[in-house]
Amino acid sequence: MSKQMIIAGLAIFVIAVLSPFWFNMATETQAAPKPELTGKSATEKKCVLDKYDMRANHMSLLDEWRDSVVRDADRKYTAANGVTFNMSLSTGENSCLGCHEDKEKFCDSCHNYASVTPYCWECHTNPKEIE
Repeated sequence: MSKQMIIAGLAIFVIAVLSPFWFNMATETQAAPKPELTGKSATEKKCVLDKYDMRANHMSLLDEWRDSVVRDADRKYTAANGVTFNMSLSTGENSCLGCHEDKEKFCDSCHNYASVTPYCWECHTNPKEIE
């Protein structure tokens, strides 16, 4: 093979490998929405985990809670900070929707951005949707 063919092949390879990075730099990306805190969640300073852990791991936590409630009938979770929470998506004291009252503003804004359709609401009913 000639030297020019090898150089041309390497140049094509480098362009192909780096093209996604150049495309991302050239196009404007929309920042991920921040969940809107309303009602009790806007004033409370405690949650199950800190906000960074909740953003990254809330689905794992909810899966663990589901298994604990359904399989072991254990409905209480004690966080690292000593606060006890109800393992429930429903409204009520120290439960998910007890603080994060507006599913549309809190949950759906991020899930729609990420094109994720959680299956939580196949079994659980948002109390505001009943009205």
